[in-house]
Amino acid sequence: MTHELTASRLASASSNATASGGWWRDAVIYQVYVRSFADSDGDGIGDLRGVRERLPHLARLGVDAVWLTPFYASPQADGGYDVADYRAVDPLFGDLSDADDLIRAAHALGLRVIVDVVPNHTSEQHAWFRAALAGEPGARDRYHFHPGRGPCGELPPNDWESVFGGPAWSRTPDGAWYLHLFAPEQPDLNWENPEVAEEFSAVLRFWLDLGVDGFRVDVAHGMVKAPGLPDIGRGAQATLIGIEPLPFFDQDGVHAIHRSWRRLLDSYEVPRIGVAEAWAPTSERLALYVRPDELHQAFNFRFLNCPWDTTALRTVIDESLAATASVGAPTTWVLSNHDVVRHRTRYGSLARARAAALLMLALPGSAYVYQGEELGLPEVTDLPDSARRDPAFARGAGQDGLRDGCRVPIPWSGEEPPYDFGPAGSWLPQPAGWGGLSVAAQTGDPHSTLELYRAALELRRAMPGLGAPEAGLPETAGAGPAESGMQWLPAPEGVLLFTRPGFACTLNTRPVPLEMPSPGRPVLSSAPVETDGRTVRLPPDSCTWWSL
Repeated sequence: MTHELTASRLASASSNATASGGWWRDAVIYQVYVRSFADSDGDGIGDLRGVRERLPHLARLGVDAVWLTPFYASPQADGGYDVADYRAVDPLFGDLSDADDLIRAAHALGLRVIVDVVPNHTSEQHAWFRAALAGEPGARDRYHFHPGRGPCGELPPNDWESVFGGPAWSRTPDGAWYLHLFAPEQPDLNWENPEVAEEFSAVLRFWLDLGVDGFRVDVAHGMVKAPGLPDIGRGAQATLIGIEPLPFFDQDGVHAIHRSWRRLLDSYEVPRIGVAEAWAPTSERLALYVRPDELHQAFNFRFLNCPWDTTALRTVIDESLAATASVGAPTTWVLSNHDVVRHRTRYGSLARARAAALLMLALPGSAYVYQGEELGLPEVTDLPDSARRDPAFARGAGQDGLRDGCRVPIPWSGEEPPYDFGPAGSWLPQPAGWGGLSVAAQTGDPHSTLELYRAALELRRAMPGLGAPEAGLPETAGAGPAESGMQWLPAPEGVLLFTRPGFACTLNTRPVPLEMPSPGRPVLSSAPVETDGRTVRLPPDSCTWWSL
């Protein structure tokens, strides 16, 4: 079946794609955490119909695509990232017809749809794992089952730790051990078994044929483990992810999988994309995931984790652009997602969060917006323990277990919870006082964060120096900001200043105002700017866009 974008948005997207080699190269993609976006049936949990009903908000915001977190059949041990059936919609979120309706409605509004795929592990309730536990011949070969160490096999096969904390191995009643890099309910698949690759090719085709425009690949760095499953020799392994080489992440063998998926994606007439959630120790290692024959995008977590400091920011930006340009790929910027503390809270103020958003949207490449950041939502830090659902919360020495704070359902209107999230309550409690942060309250307020995002996305689409930042780059482009039409200029301490064709951006990271020569005519700022045309007084913790 076919799903068409509206004529005007399709024409714009096609024009950008022609200019820059693909619509995704400069796209702004909005992440919907499905269970926390909009509830249509009153059970307190967001669902696909709720998402579909709220799509006009995303169209008005001005994003190019929506990424949906998993809505597949699942026991929900890890918010749906434990999949029991990759071809079925969990009743919590609706049914397959709701998914089809959502995709059609998004396309009618000119929005593309990206869905999560979870290939590193399944749910323990998946038919394959149930067969493995039942001892069916060959079933355990689809997972990592191994004998234990010690005189009676009572010790795990190695010293690997779960990302969520505790051992990465659990023992079955018959004495065998199975690997789970996340929760015990999420057994890791064995990608050396050809049945696994065949199954996921079929799963991808199922959703592509339904009309999705691409996949965000969960744990894209994790499907292949080092031969022999060697010990690491130290604890607190979760703190090493993305910093040091690990035998269970970022192994070279994952790239053969991604190349096979790229061939599958390219076999469709309308371009479809793959997005890697990949943690790698360096920008150069991350760039391997977006070589011309692999995936199209990879999240830039080094940028997400960068402190509010001009030297650190410039270093990360330069290294990121150089690494991706070396393989002819766009850089993919992100500030928040469903696994990290919201950037308003990380940076310590709404002013910094607004400034960081304008910085991100001014950089060459693609950007991701996490639901609620356009409202300036803070992290909810005072959830009662009884309300938490993060599986890492009760486990030690892994993730902090506090990811629920960024997953609280977002406010749409009204002065009291659930702020029109749904007809009743919400699966995580919403704070009092969020009424002023709702979509309805901020709409039309020129000083609101929502209107700032709307204005930024409109300008990003309209200004020649922003819309197609890497136009004309060959697949074997050189390295560095200059190849993306970006140039750093001298600026006072604590200030970043760069230009792109017809455009300049200033970022003042200092907590005090600062005067400097005016780069041009201000067109958008995260805080009021004073200028006489020759000099400008930059507000503290602010970012300003300039027309040259």
